[in-house]
Amino acid sequence: MRKAFFLAAMVLLLLSIAGCRQRQTSTAKAGPVDGEDGQPAYGDALIEGIIGEPSNLIPMLASDSASHSVSGLIFNGLVKYDTDLSIIGDLAEAWDISKDGLVITFHLRKGVKWADGMEFTADDVMFGYKTIIDEKTPTAYKEDFLQVKRAEAVDRHTFRVTYDKPFAPALTSWGSLIVLPRHLLEGRDITKSDMARDPVGLGPYKLSKWASGQELILESYKDYFEGRPYVDRYIYKIIPDPATMFLVLKTGEIDMMNLTPIQYTKQTDSEFFRNNFQKYRYPAFQYTHLAFNLKHPWFSDKRVRQALAYGIDKDEIVDVVLFGLGRPATGPYVPNTWPYNPNVRKYDYNPGKARELLKEAGWKDTDNDGILDKDGRPFRFTILTNAGNALRKNTATIIQWRLEQIGVRVDIRTVEWSTFVNQFIDKKRFEAVLLGWSIGLDADQYDIWHSSKTKEKELNFISFSNPEVDELLEKGRRTFDIRERKKAYFRIQEILAEESPYLFLYVPDATPIVHSRFKGIKPAPIGISYNLPKWYVPQRLQRHTLVQ
Repeated sequence: MRKAFFLAAMVLLLLSIAGCRQRQTSTAKAGPVDGEDGQPAYGDALIEGIIGEPSNLIPMLASDSASHSVSGLIFNGLVKYDTDLSIIGDLAEAWDISKDGLVITFHLRKGVKWADGMEFTADDVMFGYKTIIDEKTPTAYKEDFLQVKRAEAVDRHTFRVTYDKPFAPALTSWGSLIVLPRHLLEGRDITKSDMARDPVGLGPYKLSKWASGQELILESYKDYFEGRPYVDRYIYKIIPDPATMFLVLKTGEIDMMNLTPIQYTKQTDSEFFRNNFQKYRYPAFQYTHLAFNLKHPWFSDKRVRQALAYGIDKDEIVDVVLFGLGRPATGPYVPNTWPYNPNVRKYDYNPGKARELLKEAGWKDTDNDGILDKDGRPFRFTILTNAGNALRKNTATIIQWRLEQIGVRVDIRTVEWSTFVNQFIDKKRFEAVLLGWSIGLDADQYDIWHSSKTKEKELNFISFSNPEVDELLEKGRRTFDIRERKKAYFRIQEILAEESPYLFLYVPDATPIVHSRFKGIKPAPIGISYNLPKWYVPQRLQRHTLVQ
């Protein structure tokens, strides 16, 4: 979804900003050695299969995971997360935080160049900041930056921000959304810029070709400030159907993809895959949910939403759809992380309770056709989800079957992703949607749940409004005390469990597979791709040669 419609990220902090030292440093790792057998060497190409095509490669304008995945190799932020989820420098080599937490002074790396050869300076950070807070910029991510009271480029390599009051996600917010090439974009309408399809960044790769509906080819940026990536090319092959993508993987035309549960558990359990590929499994920072349009008269009644929650068997979905590769969700945070509240109201499968609540809400089967009615209208609604996502389609099918048992007729409609977002989600033209949020690493979810974030292109697209939640969201982001933040987010989860604006369904496991010739992959709590520029293929195993 956007920043939650996939990848960029509402956040879930495992380490509080208060835990950061007043000054942090980061240094690049050593460069490669010559390509002896088994040793790191430059060359080859990594070909990844992806289901969806990116929509926009300017990070602050992107609304989908494909766009953020690709742009993440092209652009950098001031800070990033390390393998242990601590905050380390990216374009900022160090920073100072005032004792009251209101002033952050970033000391930028020197000698960093944009892919067109121009020097990166604090003016680029200032330009990106001014762009994202501009009311004309259509972005769902500006809220964090509206908290800044004053921003200043102190000199070419020093950028300072001052906050009017404490803002817990302050440091982490200066990740990959902001930095833009001022020399290319100043004075131009960013929404009409060529940068959306022909970006110039500071990251380890730069785009060389984009064939719509087919592929994107990225070439390594030889002057990348952390050292030239070992793998010369990173190629995204657009293959909308996961089954087709899996066949392409078997033929060797792609090297990497995200496996479906059946592919992970059944179809890769063979000597061929054990000899040629490496599978990975780890908890994903995301969850899947059924969201209701709270402006719809049926779903404005809390009893109806709770009844549907009791009418769905989450364990069944995890077992049948995920093949056990995940767990039921109870709220908007991932289990075993500090903001997660394990003691909220649970909705175990209970069709009898579901029928009771629906009856209380005025729904009865008056014509004995098996479908509940109210005011002469049958209880029938459509679940909308995106085409090409078999897990969501299968989940919707199970929900459809289970709800029919309690007298609710469900239709399922799948729509191409960009149409789904732009014409249905943004326009609030839906009854219920089956979606997933990718979440980051700070607990602040202001953009998703605050009542002020319901306009077009914003993330509270269900029109949720609760004064206590608004107050708690504000409280949670205005203190650096992890204990106080935890109290706020625990209470928010209790309210969401009671109100049920979403039916939180499951937290899946990530299950990527990579060809075994790629070395240097080191799984960590943040996944496997965090050190992608350090992946390599020993010279004797390389398949592809870059023609100069």
